[in-house]
Amino acid sequence: MRHGMRYVLLACGWVFLGLGVIGLFLPVLPTTPFVLLAAACFFRSSERIHSWLVSHPRFGPQITDYLEGKGLRRNTKVVALLTLWISVTASVVLFIPHVAADAIVLVIAAGVTVYILRLPTQAVVEGTEERA
Repeated sequence: MRHGMRYVLLACGWVFLGLGVIGLFLPVLPTTPFVLLAAACFFRSSERIHSWLVSHPRFGPQITDYLEGKGLRRNTKVVALLTLWISVTASVVLFIPHVAADAIVLVIAAGVTVYILRLPTQAVVEGTEERA
């Protein structure tokens, strides 16, 4: 990998992780997708930071569950999809003046929705997790 690209991925990883941390406190901003993006960026840019993130007590289990194919928790999916469609709707209605751009944004959002819905769903039952 080029030296410059490593720094771009490292910077993106920190931005995504920052957004994930903010999502812990703001209910409309999903944490898990940003943490997963940060992990992907760190995987390609810094083995040390990636290892730290995967072993982190708060964020590590989400990453590990995703990488092991266990999927996402139901509430994570709901918040991610609600946030996605609220922001896409606001963008299309308020900010994007071109019909072609609106269509592209809607197609991308639909693709992300399908991807999230196809991931396995974990349900938390009485303090334990089971696959739904």
